[in-house]
Amino acid sequence: MMPPDLGRSGPWNRRPDANLLAGVVICLLLVVLAVLAPWLAPRDPGVLGGAAERLAPPGAGHWLGTDVLGRDVLSRLIYGSRVSLLIGWLSVLVAVLLGTVVGMAAGLGPGWLDRVLMVLTDAFMAFPRIFLILLLVSLSAPSVGLIILVLGLSGWMPVARLVRSEALSLREREFVLAARGLGMPPWLVAWRHILPNLLPTVIVAATLRVGGAILAESFLSFLGLGVQDPVVSWGLMIQQGRQHLLDGWWLATFPGLAITLTVIGYNLLGDGLRNWLDPRTGGGRNG
Repeated sequence: MMPPDLGRSGPWNRRPDANLLAGVVICLLLVVLAVLAPWLAPRDPGVLGGAAERLAPPGAGHWLGTDVLGRDVLSRLIYGSRVSLLIGWLSVLVAVLLGTVVGMAAGLGPGWLDRVLMVLTDAFMAFPRIFLILLLVSLSAPSVGLIILVLGLSGWMPVARLVRSEALSLREREFVLAARGLGMPPWLVAWRHILPNLLPTVIVAATLRVGGAILAESFLSFLGLGVQDPVVSWGLMIQQGRQHLLDGWWLATFPGLAITLTVIGYNLLGDGLRNWLDPRTGGGRNG
């Protein structure tokens, strides 16, 4: 038995709001920038410039200037979008997958399992995330894979609590009770009826966390615990430019603006998706 038809209340029959449209445009532009980096970047981001090209201000030869080694900032900014977005997406994917599994197990499992998992979740949430991140990163040499894993393992707790609350509500819905009454195994009920109805919540939770993951990576790079040369990320660019805020303001300003735009874009996308997918928010208008 399938969930009742939402009819005209479904998302495809509602017009997306301005937040969703703006978020989609910004995020798509960032994806295009990352995918087409080899063709959009005017120079190789790792090529060193001559003495006269070091710390050159924005101008005709280098639109966003150069760094202390004469490398083109615009090219590094474009290539840095690949690493920053990759870290944001994959770390959020790890957090969302782990949080969804824990949340569904707590919400649909027996009472003792719910209590154990929520105590574990609360224990991790009580520990400041930044200290947990620093502790995990300090255990090994910084790398892109390690940063993705650390950010994912330190960010699953809010997702788990959100998914648990939704699962507790869905397990009492008529179509779920009917499926159980027909003798459908619990795992199949969860797969066919609970999980599809959780997807809007999970998608919104993921989009709202991408910007935060990119900010966390930037913080780690600022401390020297993030991405290391020759790999380039926006956070690493800010870290390398912090000593030249007076004589090379463009080194940290432009990657900082890129991070700000990315965070705004994904927050708009998440808010817009929440309004569009959930009619209870009142954000979507009938078409």
